[in-house]
Amino acid sequence: MNLQSNDFELFGIAECFAQDRPALDARWKELQRQAHPDKFAAQGAAAQRVAMQWSVRINEAYQRLKEPLRRAAYLCELRGTPIQAEDNTAMPAAFLMQQMEWREALEDAQTAAAIDALDDEVMRARKAGLARCEVLIDQQQDVGSAAQQVRALMFIARFADDIERRREQLGQ
Repeated sequence: MNLQSNDFELFGIAECFAQDRPALDARWKELQRQAHPDKFAAQGAAAQRVAMQWSVRINEAYQRLKEPLRRAAYLCELRGTPIQAEDNTAMPAAFLMQQMEWREALEDAQTAAAIDALDDEVMRARKAGLARCEVLIDQQQDVGSAAQQVRALMFIARFADDIERRREQLGQ
C-alpha cells in the first residue's frame, strides 16, 4: 500500500462512479484487517503508529467511496474539475425554479402526507441525479457537466435535511 495512492488505487478498484457496494465493504474490511494496529503490537510503537495512519487513511477513503455524492465529487477532482460549491453557484434556470417550488412546498407543508410527498419527489430527483453522474463520469467522461450535477445534488442533500427538520418541527 502507498499513502500517496488515490482512494481507488488504495482499494484496488476501477476509478469509476459505478461501484459494487458489497464488494467495496468487503475490501474495506480486508484492508482494515491488514492495517489494524494490533497486528503490529510485537513490532513496537513506531510500527503501530504507521498502522494507525494506514487505518485512518483507509477509513477516509472508504467514507469517500461508499457515498455516491462524495465519490462523484472526488472523481471530478481527480480528473481536474474541482466542485468549488462555495464559489460556483451557477445553475440552470430550470433547476433554480425547481428549488423555489420545493422551498414553497416545504413552507406550505402542514401534514405528514405533504412532507412525505415532497420527500419522495426530492429522493426521486436525487436518484436521477446520481444516475446522471454515472453517465457523465463513466460513459461520457464529461467532468464539467458532472461537477455541475454534483453541485445540484449537494443542494438536494441539504434540502433533504431541511425536509427532516420540517418533519421534526411538526412533530411527525
